[in-house]
Amino acid sequence: MDPTKNSQKEDGQAKKRIISASRRTDIPAFYLDWFMEKIRHGFFNVTNPYNKVTKKIDARPDKVHTIVFWSKNYASFLKLGISDELKRMGYNLFFHFSINSESSMLEPIVPPLKERLLQLEKLCEMNDPQHISWRFDPVCYYKTRSGLMENNLSDFAKIAEKVSELGMSRCITSFADRYRKIEKRVQFLKDKGMNAPRLADIGHVKKMDIIGRMASLLDKKGIELSLCSEKELFSDTTKKENITESACISGKFFAELFKGDPEIKRDYGQRAKKGCKCSQSVDIGSYELHPCFHNCLFCYANPAIDQEIKKGR
Repeated sequence: MDPTKNSQKEDGQAKKRIISASRRTDIPAFYLDWFMEKIRHGFFNVTNPYNKVTKKIDARPDKVHTIVFWSKNYASFLKLGISDELKRMGYNLFFHFSINSESSMLEPIVPPLKERLLQLEKLCEMNDPQHISWRFDPVCYYKTRSGLMENNLSDFAKIAEKVSELGMSRCITSFADRYRKIEKRVQFLKDKGMNAPRLADIGHVKKMDIIGRMASLLDKKGIELSLCSEKELFSDTTKKENITESACISGKFFAELFKGDPEIKRDYGQRAKKGCKCSQSVDIGSYELHPCFHNCLFCYANPAIDQEIKKGR
């Protein structure tokens, strides 16, 4: 199934596509000039990362229902007034803002937490808070050089308090996956004499306990906890209130928010077997051409550090 093709209604009229900007890199932080140039021209050339086939994607407002942004740093986006410009052009906008605890080891380049929370406040001023999701993603447990087990949950309650104050009602989370490429990053950093923690698997029971405590804290603040691609964990939380299985891109949800007729078919090109419930969308950007300079240790994509590793620096 080609996720770049819209499904057809019974009367033959195509549903409007959803553009994801992007799971592949942080466009609001690093590639806004490129993004806005393509938007103004009305199309993107999107290359499938697996078969390398490139397709021209019509991105004119009458063909697009919603643009979904994913970022850890909306500073430039806010400064340039991008949301106002895009809305004037006729686009519906939805935002995922990943805000984790401060950790120079896990996320070395993201702005300080205080600055990110100020960005979130500004984003909520310029957009409906219900059009913004907070991603505390991923939850990381890791062993330091001294052998101690630590995690990145230290600022969770603080961030949740701010999210609640701003009128947001959704938190999305998952646990870090130990991809092979992450081990290469850890070794690369250690070879350079840097302190690089190794991600640890804490087991199902411990994860369930953590999810329960996160949900309990959020429930008191009127925030729902959604699990992203955590099918096994969700199956064991069905009796717990305030926990849902996430569809980070949901055509049905966007139809409720913005009306209209977005794509609603399931996107099986994502991690459906692990519980991803996302609707079909078009991820723009390129893993290879648009490296992410946050250099997060746990990233499943291709942060800039991976290019250094390939070059053997």
